[in-house]
Amino acid sequence: MADLTMTRLHEIMVILQSVSLVFYFIDYLNKERLAHRIAVGLLSIVWLLQTVFLVMYMVEMKRFPILSLFEGIYFYAWLIILLSLVLQFVFRLDLPAFFLNMIGFIFMTIHTFAPNQMEQSHVGDALRSELLFIHITFAFLAYAAFALAFVFSTLYLILFRVLKKKKWTKQFSRLPSLNQAENGMTMSIVTGIPLLFVSLVLGLQWGYVSIEMFSIFDFKIVNSFIVLVIYIVVLLLRKRATIIGTNYAWIHIYAFLFVLINFLLGSQLSQFHLWY
Repeated sequence: MADLTMTRLHEIMVILQSVSLVFYFIDYLNKERLAHRIAVGLLSIVWLLQTVFLVMYMVEMKRFPILSLFEGIYFYAWLIILLSLVLQFVFRLDLPAFFLNMIGFIFMTIHTFAPNQMEQSHVGDALRSELLFIHITFAFLAYAAFALAFVFSTLYLILFRVLKKKKWTKQFSRLPSLNQAENGMTMSIVTGIPLLFVSLVLGLQWGYVSIEMFSIFDFKIVNSFIVLVIYIVVLLLRKRATIIGTNYAWIHIYAFLFVLINFLLGSQLSQFHLWY
């Protein structure tokens, strides 16, 4: 029972930190102070929980927990998050803190779902199953965000065409403005990118601990990373005002078509992403 409780708490920390990453990303791109406060608050909760577990482990083992790789990874994740919080609270350096949080999340995920821990624990199979569940959930959330970007891009093109031809009718009165549609595209991928990143990190960890002949060059994995890179490039081009207007809308449509190909065809060509 104690093992199961500790496992659940560590899973909660991973989820909280992943959600924190999403809000950090939103804050970095749009200077949303509310998003920043939520991100810092969630990360602070994670660090406090880590600290409690670290102290409990020290009391139980009567030593500092850095004598094994498994212990070292946990301490390193704790240290990285501490440094991230110090950079924010003391030096007001948000961007370095954001990247440190990404590193801390990766190491926290490795620790929580480490192969050795799963083999030694009575809840190893449950851990694998829940890791897969979290991975798939975040992937679907990312795909939903990209679908929303696709919807906004389609509405943008419709509205642009209507305004250009001056054929405005009451049926179009519920359409968002061009500015709202454009902001909707951006906010959607700003949310989807970190969600997909989290999903890929968790998915790689699941594959490593669950599949005997796991390969990072699996068709679905490679395509998922390509999708992530495509949307990151789109976002960077948008921030630099390289693509605007209808070009920005069309590139979202093309990007989402690639998402659909990855979602539907990628699973069929993958060695282990098999749906029946």
